[in-house]
Amino acid sequence: MENKLSFYARVYEIVKLVPAGRITTYGHIAKCLGTVSSARMVGYAMNVSHSDSKIPAHRVVNRNGILTGKHHFDGINLMQELLESEGVVVKDDKIVDFEKLLWDPMIEL
Repeated sequence: MENKLSFYARVYEIVKLVPAGRITTYGHIAKCLGTVSSARMVGYAMNVSHSDSKIPAHRVVNRNGILTGKHHFDGINLMQELLESEGVVVKDDKIVDFEKLLWDPMIEL
């Protein structure tokens, strides 16, 4: 269990660095942690992080820019609303200008 918590803590430290108005993906975080095949575990970490307002989980989307984690937020469209409040345009649950807004921790850190 300690390794799982440690992994989640490492995920959260990266997510906290994603600037407002930018997004990253589960896979980019996994790659940055040196665990390329653990994108799904990054998703699990995001799913249980919503009680901590210091973790901007709304800035993490799937590899195609789709808001796959939106069902884990309170409210019907809270993930989209949080992104839009930062200037990110979302249409049909997908980030508009995904490539332009993508924040890659391997490059940015």
